[in-house]
Amino acid sequence: MSTQLPGASPDDTPRPSFARTLRRIGALALPYFRSEERWRARAMLAAIVALNLAAVYMLVLNNQWFARFYDALQEKNQAVFWREIGVFCWIAAAYVAIAILKFYLTQLLQLRWRAWMTRNYLGRWMRDHTFYRLELARYAGGAAPDNPDQRIQEDMQLFTDYTMTLSMGLLNAVVTLASFIGILWGLSGTTTFSAWGREITVAGSMVWIALAYCAVGTALTHLIGRPLIGLNFRQQRYEADFRHHLVRVREYSEAIALDRGEHVEHAQLDLRFGAVLRNYLQLVRAQKNLVAFTTGFGQASVIFAFVVQAPRFFAGAIQLGQLMQVNSAFGRVQDALSWFVDNYDRVAVWRATADRLTTFEAAMRAHAGPASAVTDAPDAPDAPDAEADGTEGPRAAGLDVFLPDGTVLLRDTALAVRPGDRIVLQGPSGSGKSTLLRTFAGIWPHAAGRVRLPEDAMFIPQRPYVPDGRLRDALAYPRPATDYTDAQLRQALDDALLPALRARLDDSDAWSQRLSGGEQQRLAMARVLLRKPRWLFADEATSALDAAAEDTLYRRLDAAVRAADGAIVSIAHRASVGAFHDRRWTLVPAVAGEATAVAGDAKATPRFRLETTDRAPVPAGQAPV
Repeated sequence: MSTQLPGASPDDTPRPSFARTLRRIGALALPYFRSEERWRARAMLAAIVALNLAAVYMLVLNNQWFARFYDALQEKNQAVFWREIGVFCWIAAAYVAIAILKFYLTQLLQLRWRAWMTRNYLGRWMRDHTFYRLELARYAGGAAPDNPDQRIQEDMQLFTDYTMTLSMGLLNAVVTLASFIGILWGLSGTTTFSAWGREITVAGSMVWIALAYCAVGTALTHLIGRPLIGLNFRQQRYEADFRHHLVRVREYSEAIALDRGEHVEHAQLDLRFGAVLRNYLQLVRAQKNLVAFTTGFGQASVIFAFVVQAPRFFAGAIQLGQLMQVNSAFGRVQDALSWFVDNYDRVAVWRATADRLTTFEAAMRAHAGPASAVTDAPDAPDAPDAEADGTEGPRAAGLDVFLPDGTVLLRDTALAVRPGDRIVLQGPSGSGKSTLLRTFAGIWPHAAGRVRLPEDAMFIPQRPYVPDGRLRDALAYPRPATDYTDAQLRQALDDALLPALRARLDDSDAWSQRLSGGEQQRLAMARVLLRKPRWLFADEATSALDAAAEDTLYRRLDAAVRAADGAIVSIAHRASVGAFHDRRWTLVPAVAGEATAVAGDAKATPRFRLETTDRAPVPAGQAPV
């Protein structure tokens, strides 16, 4: 019985067809050689291929040297011996120089290839909120890849490394085979044996023996090593899951400590690490079987040619030099034919890595493009309260909002935000208040309709993102800190009730860990006071603040938005926040019970409907009516 880890992707399984995998690998590899760097990449690849051919040529010269050198030894010819020592030195020097240059160019091409692929994937992952939609799909139980960070960082490095290493190794094996099979054919002579009462003569017997030897070895290697493909695939996923949970424990260390949740997290880490160990133990056992066979296969090949050619040597048909040349040529042919045997474990890792990247590629393509079916409609004709003079704020018309499972939250909803509005959005927990704001922002993929959102709009989530690094960069995020002067940054910190940080603008730290939840919310307020947006959407943006700080900061936000002739839309449950708003959007249940209809049903009854109410500001401390 197998246990699937939380967050594991059940559809991420290695594909059985190796030919299909090769096609998918080609689809991953070819874009770089067709990119803007194609001429440099192709030139480097051509140089590496030429160096591989030169290296094989050096091996051919070395094989010919074997015959002359060992014949000189057998004949005790000292002059030829020393001459061949000199020949060997320049062959070896040329081979070393070729090997060094080939290594350098291969590593350089691999580095440039990885850099291009990483930038390409990062750009596509971050474009149009693809990274967000992938996480939504995964947490909703859909088919989405696990650990995209590991696929971009580790899998891409392994893919470029193994693709270069294995493809050049295969090329080297093919060229070596083509170069030495003729030599081996000529050195093998003819072999005569009796069978079925007839004498049969076979030319190039060592070639046929090498082919049979390696064919058997390759078939057995594939049979023994095939489980490695799936095991390597799962090992990468389990390692990434374990590493990801370690990072989450570090990020939420305070919350876990306050909840006394160490034993739960320890158990979760043990669960994930146990999966790592169990799969790795299976991997080791499979590799043990493969190593046992390939090592024995390789050792047998050392003496195989000697055993086969020994009768000819002792009969005087060939000399020692020719025997050594036959053994050398057989070894080269056998090595070339045994490329698959020798590299099976690397091929398994390469294939598993390619499978992970291709599933990631497919997921990004599936979630590429517009974030949802919502369209930008600056002149939506049926949007309510359109200003006669053409001045419009954020608005929506014909808006349908769904849950990831297709349940309808809202149907055919129309909204408008006008200059001067102070709107509070309320409703039961789980009614979709935050989802409605995400739809306005254009990031919720399960929506359709028309939405207009001006460029000078800003959203404050309940838990703002605070990047690591310099405080000035975290404060100005997502704009560059150079857009503001030090005086502006310090004033924003003062206005957001963070005067203790005004002297730390150039300090680098993990601010999401250093600052409390309330301080992080105040930092988000400081960003608003820096940017001075006209249209502000706040989702429980003061939930971690005390009443006095909340009152002060909302007054300052209100003043900043009024100065820009804009509006504020807030999600809040506190009456104190409601006091700053004069309009209310309320999500109320449309029908009793839970809706079961889904988005594809045109008659589906939504779970909620939106009521809009104009009202006078609620006094502080009094609950909204």
